[in-house]
Amino acid sequence: MNIPPRKRKKATSTSSDLQPVANPQDFSHQDNQDVVTIDVPAVEVPELTPEEQSDRLHLERKVERAFFEAGKALAELRDRRLYRSTHRTFEEYCKDRFGYNRSRSYQLIDAAIVVDNLTECPQIVDILPTAEGQIRPLTKLEPQQQQEVWQQAVEEAGSKVPTGKIVKDVVQRIMERTQVPNTYQLGEVCQILAKDNPELRGKGGCWAIVTQVNDFSCTVRTWDGELTVGLKHLKSYEYLAEDCQQMQEICNRISRVYSGGLEESVQKFLESLGKLKRAYLTGLEEKVLRVLESETSR
Repeated sequence: MNIPPRKRKKATSTSSDLQPVANPQDFSHQDNQDVVTIDVPAVEVPELTPEEQSDRLHLERKVERAFFEAGKALAELRDRRLYRSTHRTFEEYCKDRFGYNRSRSYQLIDAAIVVDNLTECPQIVDILPTAEGQIRPLTKLEPQQQQEVWQQAVEEAGSKVPTGKIVKDVVQRIMERTQVPNTYQLGEVCQILAKDNPELRGKGGCWAIVTQVNDFSCTVRTWDGELTVGLKHLKSYEYLAEDCQQMQEICNRISRVYSGGLEESVQKFLESLGKLKRAYLTGLEEKVLRVLESETSR
């Protein structure tokens, strides 16, 4: 008996299966409904109590005076030689114990001396330095000048603690105004003082011959070149005219050998001659220089 094939049922959808096409305006309306406004209550920051205010001021003062306290301590360690049980010199002690080189140690010591001086001036006792660099330009001035410069720098900073640049600018203007006339003469032999001038690094202690006299500086010639140096970084040897002439000849001879491009050891020897504190060469120095001259002339 043949069974007739079943008819395939048509797919039907219930109302739950069908979703109406959404109107774009409906989405916009829905998005607006999703925007929620949250009210955040303001958090009231309580004021410092009188005790907290006192603690804050005390701690701020400790931070501000940190460099001052360090300088005072270093000065006492140096003056009482409290390093002597472990180190031969104060400089070695500071390097090993604190990581300070000689320059940094004495910067802090000098700064502490300046602060002590500033605190003696009633007009500026309320605005004192907070960092060593702010008063570094003052260390070479007289105590009264230090106070005057600091007062002026505070005024220029709007009655606030001035930066080191402001202090340096005030010092420079005062120095230019009170500058002693340049009395150096052409051909005069001077010693270069490189302290506090990084541009003269490596030149400290070298002798130099004045080749040009400027208002506040001199152009000088050393054994290995020429440079311009401020008056405060020069010190005359006060040689007689014949000594100056002899140093000029020595300078010319050293320069010729130096320009010959000999070995580094030779240059070290020439550098030692460039720091002589006398207007002549010893017999041995003269012999060595002649040998080097003969080598460069070949």
